[in-house]
Amino acid sequence: MSAGTLAVKIKRLDPHVDIPCYTREGDAGMDLHAAEDAVLAPFERKLIPCGFALALPAGYGAFVLPRSGLAARNGISIVNAPGLIDSNYRGEVKVVLVNLDPREPFEVKRNDRIAQMLVMPVPAVSFELCDDLDQTDRGAAGFGSSGK
Repeated sequence: MSAGTLAVKIKRLDPHVDIPCYTREGDAGMDLHAAEDAVLAPFERKLIPCGFALALPAGYGAFVLPRSGLAARNGISIVNAPGLIDSNYRGEVKVVLVNLDPREPFEVKRNDRIAQMLVMPVPAVSFELCDDLDQTDRGAAGFGSSGK
């Protein structure tokens, strides 16, 4: 483990499914693998287990994101993207996949890479009520305010 690497405890729940790993050096997201076979019909969603549980340190969260290749090639996404794994959760990590292709079913095979996970610091926040907020150039300009 190199300096600056966060150690996270992980429990393998299925000895035949890969635990999260980086595909290439420098990747931000670790691949998550399916712990079971499944077929998603067009517009169907399924909860797919990943075969592991983890213990994130306090002050960290894990964010589960779609894989860009599956999204572009097959229309596969995650219903609640990004999914959030809290530091106090100790159950099996699962991914809610959805097939957005209107015509083709999508087959998931055991140990397929189905999503990616980023572990990030998440500070505790406390809100302070106030009467006014500081002014910015953007102000209250919202949806579509930056143009096309």
